[in-house]
Amino acid sequence: MTTLPLDPLTRKKIHRFRSIKRGYYSAIFLAAAILLSFGAELFVNSRALIVRYEGRFHFPTYGSILPGTTFGLDYRYETKYRELKRKFKAEGRGNWVLLPPAPYNAYENDLTEGIYPPTAPDAGSGHWLGTDSTGRDVLARLVYGFRTAIVFSILLLLCNYTIGVTIGCAMGYFGGKFDLFFQRIIEIWANVPFLYIIIIVASIMIPNFFTLMMIMLFFGWIQMTWYMRTATYKQKSREYVLAARAMGASDPYIIFQHIIPNTISIIVTFMPFSISSGVVVLTSLDYLGFGLPAPTPSWGELLRQGTSNLDALWIVSSVVVSMILLLTMVTFVGEAVREAFDPKKHTVYE
Repeated sequence: MTTLPLDPLTRKKIHRFRSIKRGYYSAIFLAAAILLSFGAELFVNSRALIVRYEGRFHFPTYGSILPGTTFGLDYRYETKYRELKRKFKAEGRGNWVLLPPAPYNAYENDLTEGIYPPTAPDAGSGHWLGTDSTGRDVLARLVYGFRTAIVFSILLLLCNYTIGVTIGCAMGYFGGKFDLFFQRIIEIWANVPFLYIIIIVASIMIPNFFTLMMIMLFFGWIQMTWYMRTATYKQKSREYVLAARAMGASDPYIIFQHIIPNTISIIVTFMPFSISSGVVVLTSLDYLGFGLPAPTPSWGELLRQGTSNLDALWIVSSVVVSMILLLTMVTFVGEAVREAFDPKKHTVYE
């Protein structure tokens, strides 16, 4: 079995990270939660996983819409699989339906005659965390809202870091007028009120996923730029950079092949906190009503419903507990990464 070739210092850092148990296990649980969220349709979904009908197997989860006529029903719109399961069970002809553990999607309204939503958690109906004020399953909206927030945060992080690291390294490496020019731009840009921009955009148009990302991207790259500028100023005076210049290496080669790899600890250390920041900002904007348009699943929208219906404690408690768990795990991971990449842990003074 082959493994990636790692230098002794990198192995020390990985070993140090694994020795910090709460950060290491938090990273495992967080990675597992993210991976499972990308396959959420297998666990929380109104579509069946498998349908056996007249000796044939159907897999509706990731396939095209199957009308009711496919299974001998008298309608041509998408099959209602919960009703189909009850029908097959009553007929007893060997046909069966396998549903996900939570057989509801994040958009459908499950209303019961004579009962006004929100309804309390009920394992018998499959609403493990109850329903919200419009009869939608809280667990489904929680899971899909988590996936939306994580995807948003990861994409925002990649874009922010790409811009921030590139500009910050260029400022620190070239210095002079180039550095002064971008310093003035960043100082002006940092004083633009972010929330006011969101309010203005939301008053003109309904912001969508990419609109919010673009607005946050305009302001999110600034912080990483300052960190990378400072780190690059420090690294460019080191002997290995001077040696690379003496050997005729180009400026882009020195920046991307020498300086950035030697400042990777800064990038890695801030990554977990950048992800949590993205989740918190998106949740806050959704809570204030300036985030993703309805009926997009969102933790902020659920939190707003929960604070408006405090008698339905299962709504607000679900979101609050999820936020606490997520932010706690991210904090532990960030703490462990910072400790593992701390140069003082691996420096030997002579």
